[in-house]
Parts: sequence; structure tokens; C-alpha cells
Amino acid sequence: MRLISALHLMAAVCLSSSALAEVRLEGEVEYGIFESPQVELEPGERMLRTGQQPIQRTSVIPARLGTKFGMRYVLAGKREGDAPLTLLYLTPGVVGPDGARHDKFEVVQAMAPAASHDVMAYEFTEPHELAAGEWRFWCFKATRKLAEQTFEVQ
Repeated sequence: MRLISALHLMAAVCLSSSALAEVRLEGEVEYGIFESPQVELEPGERMLRTGQQPIQRTSVIPARLGTKFGMRYVLAGKREGDAPLTLLYLTPGVVGPDGARHDKFEVVQAMAPAASHDVMAYEFTEPHELAAGEWRFWCFKATRKLAEQTFEVQ
């Protein structure tokens, strides 16, 4: 009996410590437009910037080249070697130069335990990307949704 009880106790300790190590959203999600100097960009041009710039909190996004929008959040419990995040961008239908319609973009992103913040963002760099309508950003760890934000591109 004592052996069974000890095994149950050890299993409970292992389960509770693995639950503590589970990746989870911590605090508030910042979302909106990543601020940058006002520069008119040509198609294909990008402005180099970090994910640390201020975010103008809004869910209404101008359909303009150079606009970078998304969310910044803190994930607690990240460990080296964890399964990656899946970043899912649902679009109102971006039509590529080849005429193909893209209702979603999926990015698999390695876990970055040393990063203080995680960023999920999209930057308009080509005229064909300027699709007006609802854009939904979802961040998943396996099948568990960690963060979600909806934007209206106009």
C-alpha cells in the first residue's frame, strides 16, 4: 500500500511541475500599429526595426505600404527545445501577383526562451497585400490558442 501511495504522490508532483512549466500568456496583450518614422516606402522596401518600438493601440489599420501591425505579448514557461509556436494570420483574401488567393498565412516560430516579449506582426510591403477587411491573428502552442487579436484594415 505504501509503495502505491508513494507512486501516486510522485506522479502528482510530476504532473503539477509539468503544468507549471506549460507555456502560458502572462499579462496584457499589446496590439495595434508599431510606430515608426513616417516614410513613404516603395513596393518591396522594408524599414528595419525591432519589436520593441511603441505600439499605437488600435484595431483599425490603414492599408498603406510600410504599415506594421500586430501584437506583442509575454509568454511564461518557455523552455529551450519546446515545440514551436504556430502563428496563424487569417486574411480577407490577399491576392498574390500570380492571381492566387491567400485566406491565411501560417508561420511556425521556434520558441525563444531568452526573449522578454514575443511579437506577431504583419508589415505591408507589396501593393497586392493591401487587402481591406478583417484580419485575425492567432498564436497557438500545439492546439492551444495563447493569444488572438482582430484588426480591420481600411
